[in-house]
Amino acid sequence: MLYDIVIIEDEIDLGNVISEYLKLRGFSVLWFKTATEALDYYGTNQLDNKLVIVDVQLPDRNGFELATEMVKINANQPFFFLTAHNEKQDRLRGLKLGAIDYISKPFEIEELVLRIGNIINKFSGNPKAKSLSKPDYITIGDIRYQKDQLLVLMPEGKEISLTVRESEVLDRLAANINQVVKKKDILLALWGNDDYFNGKSLEVFISRLRRLFKASEQVSIENVYGLGYILKVK
Repeated sequence: MLYDIVIIEDEIDLGNVISEYLKLRGFSVLWFKTATEALDYYGTNQLDNKLVIVDVQLPDRNGFELATEMVKINANQPFFFLTAHNEKQDRLRGLKLGAIDYISKPFEIEELVLRIGNIINKFSGNPKAKSLSKPDYITIGDIRYQKDQLLVLMPEGKEISLTVRESEVLDRLAANINQVVKKKDILLALWGNDDYFNGKSLEVFISRLRRLFKASEQVSIENVYGLGYILKVK
């Protein structure tokens, strides 16, 4: 059974990164940018089988208040908090409300994904439920990409480790095989802005991935001048 995840996060860039990363893992994602939108939906839809990720600092109501309202509707709702604070008092408040976990910003997306996998495994009654923490290969031409382990298995059998950022860039390209992915969109999603220096950093990661794919006869990354990149698969 596909495990749905609800995200309540007002930061557009962060919400996009989390949402797209989870979608690449095969999950359906609902994303709300305000507490009001989320609560309106929650009051009329069953979310018993969904993990709710709540940002503490929302524009119209703090996440603690929102979680309190959700628990009134469904006392068994699994959820955890995202927060820019790392204060003990806030952590205790969230846990007292019944939060399963609590992660402080900034965080590595891979850490968040692993925590989500652990929560899903714990609360899913279906032993075959999709898990983010188990091996998850994606086939890209003659290459296998194991996202949860940050590994690429080359045609000759060699395993190559990726950095988290390399993996995030590859995720964006792999979600749009043989299609142009705009450089600006990658920068905004992963860095939060598209300034000159971040653009140069992205070019470095693209170059590393391109060198890696030289061993493949089917996969390559091509530049589209003035626009972005294409992950080409024959």
